[in-house]
Parts: sequence; C-alpha cells; structure tokens
Amino acid sequence: MTITKLPRTIRLDPSDTFVFERAAEPGEWAVAGSFMFLDLDPAALTGKARAAFRSGFVGVSSLGFSTLVVVSEAGPDEVEAATTALARRIREQLGAPDDATALAAAEEEIAAAASLCGPPPNTILALHRTFQDGELREQFRTLTAKEPGLPGADRLHAGLRVFQFVEADEEPEERIDLAGLMAEKRA
Repeated sequence: MTITKLPRTIRLDPSDTFVFERAAEPGEWAVAGSFMFLDLDPAALTGKARAAFRSGFVGVSSLGFSTLVVVSEAGPDEVEAATTALARRIREQLGAPDDATALAAAEEEIAAAASLCGPPPNTILALHRTFQDGELREQFRTLTAKEPGLPGADRLHAGLRVFQFVEADEEPEERIDLAGLMAEKRA
C-alpha cells in the first residue's frame, strides 16, 4: 500500500472560528486553496476575506479556512476520498462546468498539497499569500519545537513548545484585532 503525505487542518485554539468567515473543521484534508481567490481583487479584500487570502489553507470537505495544517500520512483510499470531496465542492460551490473538469482541478490541487509535505509527519505548516506584480504568490513555513540546547530552549520545556519564533526581514502588512473580531462574532 502506498502512503502519501497530505496536509490536514489543525486548530490549536479557537481563533480560526472568528478570524475567518468559515473555519475548516479540525482534521480535514487541506489544500493551499489559492483557487478560491482567482476571480477576486486581493487589494479590495477586507476583514475576514483578507485574513483568509493572506493565511488560509482550505479544508477539502468544507471549503473553510485553517491557519495551520499538519503533515499527515494518507492511504490511497483517503487520497481518493479527499480528491472526490474537493471535486464535489469545486463543481457544486465554485461552478466547474462538469464533473471531469472538477475532478481534474481537484487532482491538481491534491498533488500540489502533497508536494508541500516533504517534512516528516506531524510537522506544522503555515501559509503566507500575497499578490505582487500581478501574480499570486505563496510562501510556506514549517513550525517546529525548538531542539534542546538551542538558545531559548530548556530541559523543562524542551519539546513542549508548539511554535518557534524567528526574526523576519519584513514587517507584516496587516494587523488583526482579535478582540474586535471576537466582539463582532458575539454581536
């Protein structure tokens, strides 16, 4: 039996439920999902739609968004089920002209998602999507626990950290007001 690695949505806290209009369910197979934004003007996106554009992976069953995914092993039946689910969503919700076109698009997306899963299982991946010079660009990062002996790691907490913070050369282009989004969701 051939084992493939695919990204699976993961929710470490409830933030996805108020950052995105529709959050993916934890444990869904996922794709990068840039196809969700092909007909949109990224500069015109605001709020939750902008957050989804900038950092959202897409769950194949719900077409909901997830900030993080985890590299997971998938057997042939699971790959086929994920592909079928995505093809159905592409046909029903995104208006693919026929089943063959939807299936071809889903197969391409699943293959691209599998190509992201070079790291070992249980590696967490994050996405940063931008629109520059007329092109959609995606950057993927792995988030790993610090190894014992590295600066900032200690024996008491070694291996228990979910994220490793690294310095970035560029400043984030947007800030998210989590408290404001929570208040908006309650209203």
